[in-house]
Formats: sequence, structure tokens, C-alpha cells
Amino acid sequence: MVTPHQKLFARLGAVQAVQLDTPFGFQENADELTERIRSYFADSVGRDVDVVSLRSRVSAMANPAETARALLDLERADWIFAGPGSPSYALDQWTGLGVVEILDATLVNGGAVVFASAAALTLGEFTIPVYEVYKVGAEPTWLSGLDVFGRATGLRAAVVPHFDNAEGGTHDTRFCYMGERRIQTLIEQLPDDAFVLGIDEHTGLVLDLDTGEIDIVGRGVVTIRTHSTATTFGVGAGLNLSKIAELVGAAERVVAAQPVSPESDSGAVLGLLEAGEVSNAVAALLAMHADPNVDDSVVARLIAAVGERAANAPVDTESILAPYLDLIMELRTVARSEKRFADSDLIRDRLAAAGVTIRDTPDGPQWEIA
Repeated sequence: MVTPHQKLFARLGAVQAVQLDTPFGFQENADELTERIRSYFADSVGRDVDVVSLRSRVSAMANPAETARALLDLERADWIFAGPGSPSYALDQWTGLGVVEILDATLVNGGAVVFASAAALTLGEFTIPVYEVYKVGAEPTWLSGLDVFGRATGLRAAVVPHFDNAEGGTHDTRFCYMGERRIQTLIEQLPDDAFVLGIDEHTGLVLDLDTGEIDIVGRGVVTIRTHSTATTFGVGAGLNLSKIAELVGAAERVVAAQPVSPESDSGAVLGLLEAGEVSNAVAALLAMHADPNVDDSVVARLIAAVGERAANAPVDTESILAPYLDLIMELRTVARSEKRFADSDLIRDRLAAAGVTIRDTPDGPQWEIA
């Protein structure tokens, strides 16, 4: 999938890219997986991807400042990746942290959400609890997904990767390890206007929300499976959202409007901070804090942004030091006029050691801070 990733990055241009480590946050090798993903994008795709670590909701709630900073980094990203692990675990950890709202906003603002494997399972309205069914023996049933796909497209879907999995050998592990019997049981539980969006292994589906066009990439096919039909599409099939809506009987689909709420002011607050208008940013943040309709996680992220600004506030070093350096220059000039060259040289050398360069010009001595 290197080429599709490279094409997407090329289309987006210079973006802030992050990987979200939640789906595998419970695994003992979480650090190793994080590094492998980072190395893959750096070495194979040619892009550096930062890590936003939200491995545990318990840890997140116990470290609100650290979590707010992580969510702020996520909000600033234009490209968000999440991948292997457990879909049910990821859903549990993301609940109430504001992650879903950030994913929606990323898409609305023209960014990309690139989810694979376990993370991809969470994107629809319905999610398969793969571990619980396949490994533990729970009855096949759906979890409520993030529905990022639904709000963006107006379609009620269950996104199911690993659709052609064959690891079982002697038993059926297609349809993300469910097999035919269990996937049929799950499909029977779906509402009439919902469907399964199946994506084969080594295959990707790139959805352009501006045009509704879909690009299928990789070695396999994409399957649109309803209660009664299963239709496959390969590379270059010309699939789009209108075609899917027609297949699933959702021609009257309505794309959920992105609500204009006080939370949308978070971008304005960040913009004010970047512009150096700290007082106005704080005033806007206080107004959001007083509004009961604004989620606490949004306010927490913005408090972290204000703290970050305070810790890294730009300092006009020259204007602060100028009066002192001008005085030192006068003393050096006096020393030179009185032929106290040792004193003059001492002043020059000490200033040079402190990062200040002195140049003697026809208009008098000039100083410059390195």
C-alpha cells in the first residue's frame, strides 16, 4: 500500500501527520508496534508521522493535562492514522474523550482519516467485536461504531476489513474471521437500509468526500453486501457514493450536516493564539467554558494550547537587551578613547562569549545578537 499512501500525501501536500496508538494500546508490544508503524511511513512512504498516545482511558482520565495535550496534537493533524488491535477496545477508550469529534472535524476541514484493520472496523455505524466472537465465543452481535462514515456520507454501514481472510485453512475465516455462518447472522441483525462494506486484505478504499468518487487500490475487491445481494468492485470499477446508495436502496440518503456549535470556536481560539492575540484567545476560551453546550474535552484541549503558548511565548530579545548593550558600547568607546585597550578588548571578548558580536564601523560600534 506504499503507492496509495504516497499519492494521498502528495495530494494533501505539507500536512501534520499523526498515528493514534489506541487500538493496540492494551498489548504488551504496544511500543514495538508504534515504532514499526512510524518506521514504515518514514522508510517506505517517505513521511514522518508523529505519535498521539491515547492507549488507555483510565490513564487518560488520571492525567488530564497530558491527555489534553495529546488531543490538541490530534486536533491539529491533517492526516490521522490508526490500525491494528481490537475494535471494541478502541471504541471503549475513545468514548467521551472527544476523539470522534476531532475525526469528523478533520474530514470537514479537508484532512484525511486513514484507518486500517481494527480501526477501520470502528468507522461505520455498526462494529463487529472480532476478539469477543472469534476468540471468546460470544454470540455474533454488533457494537455501536463511531459512525464517522455515516455522518460523512449519509449511508448506514458496517465497515468490515479482512473480507477475504483465509488464515483459518480448515475453517472459514472470511469476513474478518466471522465466516459465512456468523456474517449472515450479523447481516440479519442490520436494519433494512444498512449494509456491509467489505474490503479485502491488501486492498484499500479511498473516498473523496468532495466528489463522492471512490478509488479502489491494491490486490483485492470491495464488496457491498446487503440482506439479499453481494456486489463486488475491483480496481478501476468506477464506484462512487451514488452507486452504493442505489445498490442498498438509500437513494434518499442525507449527509448529516455538521452542526455549528460553540465547539467550532476552538479553531478560532487556536487561530488567535497563533496570531499572538493571547488576551482575545483567553476571553473566547472563558466564554466557551461558561457555555454548558461546550464539551469539557474541548475546553481542556484549549487550556493546554494556552499553556503551550505561555511556555513557548516568543521573546523580543533585542528590545529587552538593547538599553544594556548600548550602555556597554558607550563604556567601551570611552575605554578606547582613553587608550584602555585591555578594558575595551575584555568587553568585546565577554560579549562575544555571550553571543553578541561587535563590529566597529565609520558610524560607530554596532552590536548584533547571534
